[in-house]
Formats: sequence, structure tokens, C-alpha cells
Amino acid sequence: MADRPRDLAERMARRRKMGGKPGERGGDGFLRETFTLPRPAARARAEAFFARYPKAGYMSAVETWRELPGGEIEFTMRRLPSAD
Repeated sequence: MADRPRDLAERMARRRKMGGKPGERGGDGFLRETFTLPRPAARARAEAFFARYPKAGYMSAVETWRELPGGEIEFTMRRLPSAD
């Protein structure tokens, strides 16, 4: 039986994280944090993340995001552990 898109996405996310806990380094050197928040709080959290870890110094990015049925946003932020 074919995998559902959600199953495929979850499997890819597990491989990408390489079993790390939130905030731990994956096999690619990035630190990741996953959040589930209402849309306005998610936007504020992402803005605060970029203010604390600027894109230029930490290669910060919203790695993945999706809207959940209740209207909340689940998203994963990534960054390098330190800037030179």
C-alpha cells in the first residue's frame, strides 16, 4: 500500500533530525526547535528567533511548517550552533 503524504513527510523529518531531541544537533550540524502555536504567536516566535539568531550569522531558517486542523501552526526553526 502506498504511503500517505503525511507518512512520507514524517519519515523524512525523522531522517533529517537523525534521532535528535529538540534543540540538539542533527547529522548536518544544525540545531532545530519545533513549535506548535496559534498563528499570531507563531509569527512572533519566528520573529524573536530571527532577532536572536540573525540569518546572516547563524543561517537561521524556518525549515518546515504546516497548519494543523485547529488553526495552529507547527513549524521547525533551524540554526547553526554559533556564529564566527
